Amino acid sequence: MKQFESFQLDPAILKGIREMGFEEPSPIQAECIPAVLRGEDVIGQAQTGTGKTAAFGIPLLDHVDTSRRKVQSVVLAPTRELAIQVSEELRKIGRPKRVITLPIYGGQSIGRQIKTLKQGVHVVIGTPGRMLDHLRRGTLKLDDVEIMVLDEADEMLDMGFIDDIEAVMKFLPESRQLLLFSATMPQGIRQLAQKYMRKPRYITVSRGEVTAPVIEQVFYKVLESAKLESLCRILDSEEVGQGILFCRTKKGVDELAEALMARGYLAGGLHGDMAQQQRDRVMNAFRRGDVELLVATDVAARGIDIGSISHVINYDIPQDSESYVHRIGRTGRAGRTGIALTLVTPREMKQLRSIELEIGDHLTARELPSLEEVAERQQQVLTEQLQEIIQSDEPASIFQEMVEALTEEHDPKKVAVAALQMAFADRFTSGNDAVYDFGETGASPGMVRFFINVGRNANIRPPELVKAIAEQSGIHPKKVGRINIYDRFSFVEVPEEAAPFVFEALRQTKINGARVNLEPARPRNRN
Repeated sequence: MKQFESFQLDPAILKGIREMGFEEPSPIQAECIPAVLRGEDVIGQAQTGTGKTAAFGIPLLDHVDTSRRKVQSVVLAPTRELAIQVSEELRKIGRPKRVITLPIYGGQSIGRQIKTLKQGVHVVIGTPGRMLDHLRRGTLKLDDVEIMVLDEADEMLDMGFIDDIEAVMKFLPESRQLLLFSATMPQGIRQLAQKYMRKPRYITVSRGEVTAPVIEQVFYKVLESAKLESLCRILDSEEVGQGILFCRTKKGVDELAEALMARGYLAGGLHGDMAQQQRDRVMNAFRRGDVELLVATDVAARGIDIGSISHVINYDIPQDSESYVHRIGRTGRAGRTGIALTLVTPREMKQLRSIELEIGDHLTARELPSLEEVAERQQQVLTEQLQEIIQSDEPASIFQEMVEALTEEHDPKKVAVAALQMAFADRFTSGNDAVYDFGETGASPGMVRFFINVGRNANIRPPELVKAIAEQSGIHPKKVGRINIYDRFSFVEVPEEAAPFVFEALRQTKINGARVNLEPARPRNRN
């Protein structure tokens, strides 16, 4: 597989790619990026979750000349949610190069959009209706546009945007490059391509390439702030023979391997920046069983074919469905059963759903083991280990004399309990279920009430707020309680057990394009 470096991209864009955690191109990126860089028109047939945003976004951002404060690329998207999502990904990749991106869509103040456009923007991502509105007003000019992208074109056709798309196309220069991405290829898309594209290159990612192997696939919803603690609980309650833990970045591998070793696990890290000798040492230790948990990046794990791997754990959710399938295929080999566990933070629920859609399978949701369940499992393991030592024919240990002296003065049972407490008490008392204590928020019994800094001023209505909470945090819409929406702020109640997930999912996100600040509400004055 080609590395991103082989595309001869701007060093600033490569830096943005690394910061996003992408290690190597997905199949559609590997084909699409060089084709776009060569100036070809491209038709990409791919669903969400295949990495298509970066497939067109990376060459598009590479092409931008930041010294010119002109709109040089335009992306059309069917919904404001997708426009915001694409804009955010392009903004992150393009940040080291100082590329300015702007999402424009209905429901947001057009005045604010006009003001930003006047200040100078390089890439505009918008819905057809609002983009056409700006073009007709003259507040958006496409004279300098070199690349135009139609994202999820089939959905735009289904929503009746064909006339708007064609109207936008009339504002583009004759020599522009056109990229079209669509999950399906209905007749309307083919006609659009025929009319506006020049010898387009077809790139497809077939569903067959992303079929998941038949192994047990499970996910745990975990809080970002308690991710390591959650992983340790899972490890302590599962019978992990040997496992591979996947991290998105090399830095993440180093940090997780170090944290696990500090907690007493037999762990080792593996990534591309390590010297070959060091990598060989870790792999040999893993093969021998001296290392039970191998923490690795996607690239570093390629070629590992060890039949004894019982678990694959996605500590960081993979960037796309192909990566997911490649990762979990490391277990369940040679006729053995395997388990793939994925840790999903509240803000990654959408990514999980898109992976499920692409692989045509649903991961089983599992509750995080309680402290009591972990302690019970650890006691069981400890009992088995003690029985093995008692039954072994090894010579008397150095502790024999000490035990004999203590049992002359004390009850032998008390001596054994004291020894176990001194050696292992921290295993059974560490950790805390209460990651957040929101205090009294004036909510109904069993609920937590949150203050949100947006209201009718961001065109927010109760159904949209419920949808945002459900999608972002993964809780069922029916679990969302009382909602009060005012001009500039809102209140919403959610169940106590779901409150930490809602808090982490929504506090740094956007609803209708407005950045959300979420915090526990103050108790209502009941006088």
